[in-house]
Amino acid sequence: MVSVTVSETTYYVVAVAAIIVREGRVLAMRRAAHKDAGAGLWETLSGRVDEGEEPLATVKREIVEECALTVHVDPRPLTAYSAQRAGKPMIVIVYRADYVAGEVVRSDEHDDHAWLTPDEFAERSGLTKLADAVHRVFA
Repeated sequence: MVSVTVSETTYYVVAVAAIIVREGRVLAMRRAAHKDAGAGLWETLSGRVDEGEEPLATVKREIVEECALTVHVDPRPLTAYSAQRAGKPMIVIVYRADYVAGEVVRSDEHDDHAWLTPDEFAERSGLTKLADAVHRVFA
């Protein structure tokens, strides 16, 4: 019999990421300099799940808020991985979304964007697990 004593509870931040695909490229967004975590980092669209919100609803909300594109989100998560945000543990649930229409309208959370190939995204982003997920979309 194995016994484990937990002296401290660990709470995870739950976040989602959307890999938006258009003509063999992924939408990459650069986090604005004023952001509290990851300023200047290239990522896909992402955001934290609000209390009582479902992850799929979160990813759809974040897409509207951060880029205003019309997309079709696959309701099945592509993958999930653990990460750190400002030194705290985080779980990221990743979804694929296919571009339907519109032009990118950035929120103040990002100061630049680009449509990149998977290899270009991996070169720009320091988020290895997210870059791996991008490559998986195009595999």
